[in-house]
Amino acid sequence: MAPKAIPLISPHPPRLSMMGDALREVEESGQFSNAGPQVSAFEAEALEQLFQDEGECHAVANATLGLMLAAREAAGRDWRGERYAMMPAFTFAATAHAAQWAGLTPLFIDSDPADWSACEQAEEAALARYGDRIALVMPYATFGTCIDLDRYRDMADRHGVGVVIDAAASLGALDERGRGFGAGYPFATVFSMHATKSFATAEGGLVYSGDARRIAAIREMGNFGFGAPRLATRSGLNAKLPEILGVMARAKLAQIDAVGKHRSQLLAAYHTALRGFEFQQLSGERPLAQFLSLLLPRDLSERREDIIALLAENGIGAGSYFSPHLGKHPHFAATAQCEAVPVADDIAQRVLSLPLHEGMNTADVPRIASALLDALARTAAPSRVMAQAGMVPDGAGTGTVIVGGGPGGMAVLVAAARAGRIEELVSSGLTIVERGETLGTGLLGEYAITSDSTAETFLTAIAQSPYPEIAAMADMPGTRIIERYKGALGVPLALTPPFLRELGERLGAIAERAGATILRRTEVRSARQLRGGGWSVTLRDPNDMVRDVTAEQILIATGGHQSMASARAERVAGDTLAHLAGERLILSESVIRTGGVVALRDSLASVPAPRIAVVGGSTSALSTVALLLKAQPALPLGAGAIRLIHRRPLRPFYPSAQAARADGFDDFDDADICPVSGFVYRLAGFRLEARELILRMLAIGGREPDPRVAMIDTTQSEIAAREAIESADIVIAALGYRPNGLALHDIEGERIALAADAVGRPRLVNQACEVIDAGGDAVRGVYGIGLAAGFVPEGRLGGEPSFQGKANGLWLWQNDVGAMIVDRLLEDRTRAAA
Repeated sequence: MAPKAIPLISPHPPRLSMMGDALREVEESGQFSNAGPQVSAFEAEALEQLFQDEGECHAVANATLGLMLAAREAAGRDWRGERYAMMPAFTFAATAHAAQWAGLTPLFIDSDPADWSACEQAEEAALARYGDRIALVMPYATFGTCIDLDRYRDMADRHGVGVVIDAAASLGALDERGRGFGAGYPFATVFSMHATKSFATAEGGLVYSGDARRIAAIREMGNFGFGAPRLATRSGLNAKLPEILGVMARAKLAQIDAVGKHRSQLLAAYHTALRGFEFQQLSGERPLAQFLSLLLPRDLSERREDIIALLAENGIGAGSYFSPHLGKHPHFAATAQCEAVPVADDIAQRVLSLPLHEGMNTADVPRIASALLDALARTAAPSRVMAQAGMVPDGAGTGTVIVGGGPGGMAVLVAAARAGRIEELVSSGLTIVERGETLGTGLLGEYAITSDSTAETFLTAIAQSPYPEIAAMADMPGTRIIERYKGALGVPLALTPPFLRELGERLGAIAERAGATILRRTEVRSARQLRGGGWSVTLRDPNDMVRDVTAEQILIATGGHQSMASARAERVAGDTLAHLAGERLILSESVIRTGGVVALRDSLASVPAPRIAVVGGSTSALSTVALLLKAQPALPLGAGAIRLIHRRPLRPFYPSAQAARADGFDDFDDADICPVSGFVYRLAGFRLEARELILRMLAIGGREPDPRVAMIDTTQSEIAAREAIESADIVIAALGYRPNGLALHDIEGERIALAADAVGRPRLVNQACEVIDAGGDAVRGVYGIGLAAGFVPEGRLGGEPSFQGKANGLWLWQNDVGAMIVDRLLEDRTRAAA
């Protein structure tokens, strides 16, 4: 007989079926809401039992509404995004949403490494940096702990800021004094009574304050702002708790001491069974842990989804709250400000949540601990452990070294997997070197823009895969996220890491099984040609040890970067951007990354009607403009506030000439049509969100241009371009990317001058994806792929004859280009063997 399943969360609200008398009372009273006798009795009983009858409390329909009301009351007015609400990045989305609904911009700060709540040093640093722009502080009592509220009372006094405590999981917790958490403190503390919490009903929340006047104000706001009968005297909404939920809340209040005792016993059992793990440190005489929270070892954190899946196979539910933290959420990446949060990054990457609820007993804990240890042991592949321990022997040989395990490097494995050729590719030796902890994602998750590849393109990597573990990804959560964007204008890049990471790790596992070596947290410093052919590749491992491995071939997949020096040297309207823009010049990279728009907004805070010049005709230029147009809170952009300055015509992609003409677009000829696919502007044309913006600006098909944007072609009017740059408050250089490349040395140790070293936006590779030197000749045995590599499809791969520039795209990398590189690598080995 299989052991019982232990879910991560098992709601245990009071049983309505046992409350017949109380429910009949509600029916007979005829009052089902509007502060009826059940809700009023609950508020009075909670005040006495939990808060020693000091202050006042108000029951609301849910805790998010409670946070919204408390934030608006504490902020004093609707700041329309002009002031910040400071909160930890490691918290639930409701906190940040509530701040935004209250008219504030969330400001995310780092966490304390011990209890995972807001870091005191980070709070003080932010208060010093932002001053009175911080109107509200919203700490989170993480997962039911009792944080230091004296600190926030002192902070409010010293800085004059409002304070609202998000204590969603802490209703019924006792602080170090043995008093209910929050008791006596003047600011609002907001609790949840959701079914998944320790204080479980069906839904609901409770707002407490030691200041009864504050609760009176919040009570009015939660009743449509009625400060007089049927008369709105302040901001308001409907937040009232229904009477039936009041019945459930009163019943749960009677159980909460037993619930707290039981959870404390489970918590103690976990600490004994999993001695040696890093746990969240809970404070208080009786914290109410929502679940058991610990950190996985860093060398296994990237396998967290595998570990959770292995636990599920043993009937154990597990999760990862809150991963990613709020700074990584697409909405907040575009609308909030995130400080540097290395501790929150680490916690979110490593956190594992295990069951802790009333459906368990202490005898269940050893079973869960055993299952976890078994999952960790099964996940730690020996080759990976050896690599992270720095045990790759100096001088070891391999067939191919792939430098970079991000989307570019993994695209070659995707292409091999689609043809069932991973084992063939690995047969003569394969080593993948990745600077980070995980494969597949690169830096894509750090961007606040949408992809220039469709959701369908992402999903082709797993469709009809001959490898069962890749095909099985169709049912993974990360895949379902991507699927939601089928038919949409791209996928928010911040949402792609779960899918790309899972894909990369599964491809890596298949390669390892075939004999490949994967080196994580390892950097390739350089490579030197060997006299007998091949390369000596110099690595720096996680322990800062430097060692060499020999390789027949190298594949450079290190991505690209924007160069301020190149941007300053760019000539527009007969002059350099350095001269025209001076200190107002920034790179588009800084805008389109997470938090970039907020930083830009801050830099323009004193400008009532900012003017922004975006220089460039690349996808990054269009993505920058699109991001500025949809910023929340909206930037104060008037007519023509954004000037897009370009030197080549901006063209939309069309699937056929007929489709283009049907849409009213005919600015193309035969040279602009791909002879293989029939696509119009297959390579030069903008796609997805950028395409929609271009179609609007060109007024194609009756579309209305956005009045906030003006396009200036420098070949048509240098004077207008110059004026736009000189009069702009900010000039954003969106001039494409340069390849990161790799330092290559010849047999004598002299640096090989590469085409990629040239000024501007040079190519790294030729049409065979071979890295080329400054003279345009291929460097034998070295290939390149990815952002800024510069490959341009031709011949059987298609592409319009008129195209000039670089071709990038996930579809090309994972299909035609990736397959071509696999063929070249295998052909080179065959020739070398012959």
